[in-house]
Formats: sequence, C-alpha cells, structure tokens
Amino acid sequence: MTIEFTHNERPTVGIEMELHVVDRATGELVSAANELLAELGSPHPAGEHPKAKHELFQSTIEIITGVCETPAEAGDDLRGTLEEVRSAAGRRGLTLMSSGTHPFALARDQAISPDPRYHELIESMQWPARRLLICGMHVHVGVADGIRAIAIINELRRHLPLFLALSSSSPYFEGDDSGLASARSKVFESLPTAGLPPQLADWTDFEAFMSTLLDSQCIKSIREVWWDLRPHPDFGTIEFRMCDATATVRETVALAGLAQTLVAWCSDLIDDDRLPDPAREWTVRENRWLAARFGIDAELIVEHPGSGRPERRSVRRLLTDLIEVLGPTAQRLGTTAQLDELVGVLDVGTSTMRQRRVVERGGTLVDVVHLLVDSLAADSLEP
Repeated sequence: MTIEFTHNERPTVGIEMELHVVDRATGELVSAANELLAELGSPHPAGEHPKAKHELFQSTIEIITGVCETPAEAGDDLRGTLEEVRSAAGRRGLTLMSSGTHPFALARDQAISPDPRYHELIESMQWPARRLLICGMHVHVGVADGIRAIAIINELRRHLPLFLALSSSSPYFEGDDSGLASARSKVFESLPTAGLPPQLADWTDFEAFMSTLLDSQCIKSIREVWWDLRPHPDFGTIEFRMCDATATVRETVALAGLAQTLVAWCSDLIDDDRLPDPAREWTVRENRWLAARFGIDAELIVEHPGSGRPERRSVRRLLTDLIEVLGPTAQRLGTTAQLDELVGVLDVGTSTMRQRRVVERGGTLVDVVHLLVDSLAADSLEP
C-alpha cells in the first residue's frame, strides 16, 4: 500500500484545542454543543463553522486554527474562535473551561454527538470509548515528506514525556483524585491504537503497518490510529497528540512553540547527518508513565553521554537544557518567547498543580472548575 504525504516546504504550525462546556453557576457539564455549533455555523456554508467542531460528547467542542507560520499567529487564531464560542455559550448561561478532564462529571451521563462515526466508535470499542470524557490539545507541524516525518518522530519520542508533563491538567476523574498528573493520558491509551507510537524503520514500514490494519479491516482509515505522535499524510504534518488540554491559550501556544522548534531542529540534524539513534523503547515507555504520574516533578531516565548507563534527571533540568540547545533554532523561527513561557510554567506550576492547590486550601471540585473557567477567560496562569 502506498500512502502519499503532502509536501510542506516550511515547519508551519496548526493547533486543535478541545473545550468543556459548563454551567456558569454549578460548574457541571452541559450537553449544548449541538445548539452552540448550529448557531455558530449558521452564517457559514452548509451551516458549519470552519473552526469550531463536534467532539465525541455534546459537552465538548473543539476549536482549530488554520495553517499558521508562527505559534503567536496560531494563538490569535484560536482566541478569535474561542471568543465566538464563549459569547454563544454566555447567552445561555454557559461558559468554557480547558482541562484534560472535568473534575467531577461522569462519562455515563454525557450525550454522544450526532455524527455517526462517534456512535460507530462507541459500538466498536465499547467501555474504553464510553469513558473518554477527556480533552486534549494537538499541534500539527509541517514537514517535507513522509521519510523525514518518521525519522523526526523517532527522535521526538525521546521528548514526548516533557510535553505530557508540562501540559498535565487532569488530576481528577469522575470526582476522584487519580493521584496522577495526567489521568487523561491513561484513559485514552486504553484504546487499541492510542498511546506511544511504535519505533518504525522508515516510511515503508509505516505503510506496511497501516496496510495490515486496513486490509484486515481492523480500522477504516489511518486517522483511526491515535498515537501520541503520528504523521498526518493529508496535511503533510507531524501531529503531537500527547498533551492534556491546557488551562490557557498561553500554555497551548507555548507548547506549540516547543513542538515547531523541535521539528525544525530535528530536520536540521537530518540535513547535517547528525540525528542520534532513537531512544530505547522501554525507556520512552517508562518515561511516559513517570510524566503521567508526577508531571513536572518527574525524574526521567536518560543515558549518560559517556558511559551510556541509565541515570535519572528531572523534567525541570531536561527542559532547561533542551531550551538552551534549541535557542538558535528558536531565534530563527521566532519562538523564543514561547520557550520562555514554558520556563514560567515550571515556576508557577502546571494546571494539575494549580487545581490541587484549590483543594488543599479547602476548596471543592466546583471551585476547581471555577478556577479553570477564570484561567481560560483571563488567559493567565494566576487569574
């Protein structure tokens, strides 16, 4: 099977951000996506808004950007659509929050969106799909071809845990403290084609993998493979899918900046024949777990540059060291401000940490929802 990959000359960037629709007073989820999207779509062809979409449950809406040159441009694009959705919600006594999970809502109480593909997903996957009351944030970065995309993804697997740790925003699930920084990542990986991508030899290996699943009718489309990192042939991008939905657009844009900078840096390494050997499968898998469990307080496994022996290093140090390495690339792309923003997250704490502080101070999970609503509205880590 041959899979064509759309050529991109530059590392363009696009963002997808999933949002919870909540009652402004009670903080409870509200299945209002049908009504909201119908209103937002009415001025557009076929009654569909080009940048606000359905998700699995009617209590969730996804907003997307166009193809952008910089994360800052993508952030402006997101904010424009976010304001449209928030205004429509506000007229109904509703509002929006962004987080990997809603702190106390129950998946079994949610209405499924009308698109037949969502009902087919529930029928096919059953319990793992029925509990997908989660929200993520995805970043697309343009690459030249599929061969390069696979080589870059193999290197990006090494850095995947940093994205998960920095975006962690889902400590609570269905009213319980999971004890994790990212409960969303563990819920989502229960799907058979989700989670850590396998290490693939090259684009031909990717085509063989997809052929196996398609020819055996395990999947109907390659879009049904929901890896944490995946090539998106139609868009000609690498898609970063490991992140929880972050509480603010600022954090989302900062992570998009890291994604774009890393892809460009890896591409330069390929051109210079300096791309390192991929990280070991078991190391990446363990680091992914450590990031999901401990967030930015995780101590990840790295190999000593001299002896190759495993040692532990903090997420904080790894991010700081990585930003220093990426500095020249970031300056060329104009993403230095976004990388600096991530250092700010290390100081203030991730959304998971900020949510837990509310409860530690005696607040309730409803108070956590109000924190998340205020954070998104103010676009601030400290509303």
